[in-house]
Amino acid sequence: MKVLAGARMFDGERLRDDCALVIDGDSIQALTRFEDRPRGGEQVDLGGGILAPGFIDWQINGGGGVLFNAEPTVEAIAAIAAAHRRAGVTGFLPTVVTDAPRVLTQALAAAREAQKRVPGALGVHVEGPFIDRRRKGVHPAEFIRPMLESDADALIAAHAGVMVVTLAPASVTLERIARLAKSGIVVSLGHSDASAEEAGSVFGAGASAVTHLYNAMSQLSSRAPGVVGAALAETRIVCGLIADGEHAHPAAYRAAIAAKGARGVALVSDAMPPAAGGPDVFELQGRRMTRVGHKLVAEDGTLAGAAITMRDAVDYVVNTLEIPLAEALTMATLTPARLLRLDDRIGRLARGLRADLVHLTDDLRVAEVWAGGRRLAEIEVAA
Repeated sequence: MKVLAGARMFDGERLRDDCALVIDGDSIQALTRFEDRPRGGEQVDLGGGILAPGFIDWQINGGGGVLFNAEPTVEAIAAIAAAHRRAGVTGFLPTVVTDAPRVLTQALAAAREAQKRVPGALGVHVEGPFIDRRRKGVHPAEFIRPMLESDADALIAAHAGVMVVTLAPASVTLERIARLAKSGIVVSLGHSDASAEEAGSVFGAGASAVTHLYNAMSQLSSRAPGVVGAALAETRIVCGLIADGEHAHPAAYRAAIAAKGARGVALVSDAMPPAAGGPDVFELQGRRMTRVGHKLVAEDGTLAGAAITMRDAVDYVVNTLEIPLAEALTMATLTPARLLRLDDRIGRLARGLRADLVHLTDDLRVAEVWAGGRRLAEIEVAA
């Protein structure tokens, strides 16, 4: 048994003072008042800062120099997990973007196997190829295609843990969207030039999220609200947000958070290989991508994912957008856990949940990480 105390505790929704967290094995036994804590076991004085559930990132393309599309293997997932774990991420979805069919097949198989072998690997995010060419971003047009019944069959049969599929009605019928959602797949609308009415139909068919709000989608105007307007207006839709200061204007970020609240925004890194300690230049499907300042761009200047971690996103939300810390942490923990339907396992400090934790200093640097009750150093030695 471990008893962690000496820091403010964020339980998933609010900050609490004078508390202690009791860990038994890989799970949380109790979040209790400090004076009621058990006196036995290992007593850990955190020495200040904030103890929170580990960050949950539902869109990671790579990190530490590794790109999942280039290496759709269990080993690549493990390397990406290790890189982002140092930044407080204890649960994530490796993300495969639009590519040749064999890459998607290999990515699904790797994600399925990673469930058994990689701590923190929750499943997979399939971002394309079933998207809209008009809003492709850096996704290669030659691989964008309509979803066939056999594609839906393969996704449903993949059993790769939690699955998010980003799609657009330009490539997927409402009937197939409904079938995916009914099978348990989290359907997210993204890379789409849909009208607000079309977006509403996608939400009605079972989609529950929007992928990287504002980016690669039809925008909000007074008489044509687009995907952005539809997502902001629909209370049950969770919006992914790349909070790096590059993918949207600060006022746009604030507007989204004001409209949706912390329960309606789930931060993502959209991280590429330069994130979490990787080099500044990498190749995406034979094209050179470069870190320029805080952003990643293709040779034509198109944004190409991000170079941040979830810790960076939380820091930006708090210190640049001036959003209260508890709201920022909710967007990085409990909201994504709810979106992925895992809030009975992770995303909160509550009895019976997995002891995935991040200890942040008062200036939001990562001081320590626990995954399944084990410190980061213990996990790295075991790996």
